[in-house]
Amino acid sequence: MNTIDLNCDLGESFGVYQLGHDEEILNEVTSVNVACGFHAGDPSVMRKTVQLALTKNVRIGAHPGLHDLVGFGRRNMNISPREAYDIVVYQIGALNGFLQAEGGKMQHVKPHGALYNMAAKDKRLSEAIAEAVYKVNPELILYGLSGSELIRAGKAIGLRTASEVFADRTYQQDGTLTPRTEENALIEDDREAVSQVIRMVKEGKVLSQQGVDVPIQANTICIHGDGAHALTFARYVRSSLESSGIAVKAICG
Repeated sequence: MNTIDLNCDLGESFGVYQLGHDEEILNEVTSVNVACGFHAGDPSVMRKTVQLALTKNVRIGAHPGLHDLVGFGRRNMNISPREAYDIVVYQIGALNGFLQAEGGKMQHVKPHGALYNMAAKDKRLSEAIAEAVYKVNPELILYGLSGSELIRAGKAIGLRTASEVFADRTYQQDGTLTPRTEENALIEDDREAVSQVIRMVKEGKVLSQQGVDVPIQANTICIHGDGAHALTFARYVRSSLESSGIAVKAICG
């Protein structure tokens, strides 16, 4: 039987601004990527998200992003590999403090937004991120875009990696995600999104925007927690996976 981890980016509220349906979505996913205050989130939100995830036995990971609250970490920034290393170490440490205080343990690290996409293509940036994760804790799993430089860098330094695919995004023929600034970057039809995911898990292929099948490895599926119908979509994805004979299960356990 095929198995897959189902992850979601959560803890993205900030101050008086509320975003997402964190508590409800935690019932549907097996791992969660918690914003660490740079692109979204704040200390109180981080604590609450950690507490909720531990209560629901969902695996917890750090979701370090670029220092860009206004742009939600989705705008490219010209940072050096050293800066990338520093911000990743800093944000992992921030979330790990809350995990230790609550008696929990971090499972993984997944870069957010533009940092994630930049690292998918930039070898030096991906190596800096992988080094940051390894030096904080070599037991952590590095989540990255399937087939990306980030996955290669994680494996090269000795980290366990999880190749990630996306339920609601379209792909280019080089295996990268279609940029959000381009038309058809998002899959709006839920059935189409689920059909793409099931094919990636079962067949190891995804149809690119250029009409070419791209080989892909799927260890974990990302669903976004900030969409208007995120909760409904999360439930639909999980039920569809399970009805197709795919077990939804955390990578560690």
